[in-house]
Amino acid sequence: MTTVAIPLALNRRKRAPWGLRLAPYLFLFPNMLIFGMFTVWPALNGFNMSLYASSNGRTFKAVGLGNYTTILSDAQFWSVARNTVVYAVAFVVLSTALGIGLAVLIEAQKRFKVFFRSVFFIPVLISPVVVGLVWGWMLERKSGAVNTWLSWIGIGEVPWLVDNTWAMISIVAVGIWMQVGFYMLILLAGLQAIDPTLYEAARMDGASAWTQFRSITLPMLQPSIVVVVVLATIHGFQSFDFIYTLTGGGPVGATMLIVQYIYENGFQSPIRYGIASAGGVLLFLVVFVITIINWLISRKREAV
Repeated sequence: MTTVAIPLALNRRKRAPWGLRLAPYLFLFPNMLIFGMFTVWPALNGFNMSLYASSNGRTFKAVGLGNYTTILSDAQFWSVARNTVVYAVAFVVLSTALGIGLAVLIEAQKRFKVFFRSVFFIPVLISPVVVGLVWGWMLERKSGAVNTWLSWIGIGEVPWLVDNTWAMISIVAVGIWMQVGFYMLILLAGLQAIDPTLYEAARMDGASAWTQFRSITLPMLQPSIVVVVVLATIHGFQSFDFIYTLTGGGPVGATMLIVQYIYENGFQSPIRYGIASAGGVLLFLVVFVITIINWLISRKREAV
């Protein structure tokens, strides 16, 4: 049996020059530096500050986990936490369902797809503060545009922003209006990636439109749905700006969410930087855990 000696140089994987290997990291470095300075470092500093008590931001007193104990024994915090969970769950479920529905309807259109995509995406581009101000005017009880239109069709005035239940419904609806266009685009991209021959085979087998949606569209759209759920969850728990300009957290704290609780402790008298930082850490942990759970569930479904 004859053996052929293969040169060692041919056995080794050809390596690119070190300059080419270093180039991608050089391009990433400016962005990573900015990310580290304005995201990672403030986050770490916020965790550190949550272990201290301070009312002026210059003198600090170590209190260990005292700030967390104070928060968890604060009745206002639990009220705010309940409001946040209600808002986040309603926002995630409804915006995801509506995003799927809009994506399916727009994908089914033969004409004007670009027009409809643009119309539903426009609210995403509007400043949240402007959104809150405009919708605050539209939902005003006596002279608001929405109640004026309802009066024309025989429906009485609805206390959109002065009743606890209606105020929560209002901020959920405005939040969905503002973000659903973004989620719709993600789901629309997922729909366009589905092989059309799957639908052709289903139609040849006599499958109805609902059967095609349930057996083909939803399973194939699952990765996009997971992305939307994660993004909507993060947005739901972090919502603040448009709600603050729309209701100010009222009436009587009915629409006050966790970020407003953090803001008021950190920037309004009496200033409590440690409490605000501890609230931020708790919010991060909740969002992180929910995101990991969503990811694990999606991995498990993909494995099945």
